[in-house]
Amino acid sequence: MTKQRPIAIDIQKVVKRFGDFTALKEVSVSIGDNEFFTLLGPSGCGKTTLLRMIAGFEDVTAGAIFLYDQEIAKLPPNKRPINTVFQNYALFPTMSVLENVGFGLEMQGKSRAEARRQAGEMLELVQLSQFAHRKPSQLSGGQQQRVALARALAPKPRVLLLDEPLSALDMKLRKSMQLELKHIQRETGITFIFVTHDQEEALTMSDRIAVMSAGEVQQLGTARDIYENPRNMFVADFIGDTNLLEVSVDKIENGRATCHLGGGHELTCDPVAGVDTGARVHLSVRPERLFLSSEPEEVESLRGRVVENIFIGTDITTILDLGVGPQFRVRASNSDRGNLRVFEPGQNVFVNMERGAARLLVD
Repeated sequence: MTKQRPIAIDIQKVVKRFGDFTALKEVSVSIGDNEFFTLLGPSGCGKTTLLRMIAGFEDVTAGAIFLYDQEIAKLPPNKRPINTVFQNYALFPTMSVLENVGFGLEMQGKSRAEARRQAGEMLELVQLSQFAHRKPSQLSGGQQQRVALARALAPKPRVLLLDEPLSALDMKLRKSMQLELKHIQRETGITFIFVTHDQEEALTMSDRIAVMSAGEVQQLGTARDIYENPRNMFVADFIGDTNLLEVSVDKIENGRATCHLGGGHELTCDPVAGVDTGARVHLSVRPERLFLSSEPEEVESLRGRVVENIFIGTDITTILDLGVGPQFRVRASNSDRGNLRVFEPGQNVFVNMERGAARLLVD
């Protein structure tokens, strides 16, 4: 039996209002010790507001925030064992890299020698020891990001907040930094709370993800659970690529829901709580859970006509017209080219899906 980790940050029915506007609506989230936790959502969903409330930069309108069982909602930022890595890094341009990292330690009352010793250890952790005496302007964007991270880690906070720190980096550097951040989090054992609007970033790094929209948590779970089992239409559409089909639930029996799409199409899938017979809801199917054939397979099948094929390097995405609803997408990997059959535009095909690929959503 897995031992349950202590709770680092416990957010209980937190509300934040700015005048007449409610930015957060009774949000409750528990974040475990030594967890890489991500707040994910579009601009304006409330994720950065929540991060700023944990840091102490915004007041709590209602509810409570606890840090290892101590209520901190009224504690000023400098009294919280929490540090923040900002999007713009905010490095001191006239200080060397070593001085930047050691600055917070000296502010805590450590001697200059001790501060520089600990700063040197942090630079080793982020693999920047050789740049200790350079100025921030002499570093690349990725190196500056790692300096900001080392500075935030140097005082050994119990929780580290990261507000979209990778957004200014190019794609390749961002991907390498994602893996590096996860490695550093594991090595230090510090709880990381990461804010991003990038779904792939969240899926790559997180132990758990809270998907937010309009000031509320829409779904909370592991990356795999949220991707494979989205709770509602917003989560399914926001996380990754999916096909959304409007369906009517004709019957539920023997643990299966029979759904009618129109145009003669019918599918069966697992039922979900909150969706009953007669409901008109949406169904989600990930493009990579589908495959095409000229004859129906012994699995769930739909009929369609190929509109076009889109080559995107690692995959081929086929756009289909089912004769009802929006265009449908099927994605196949290029890794098995010998067995991959590509159907030409205009051809009639069967779209096959294995059991569990179709997911009913609570709209």
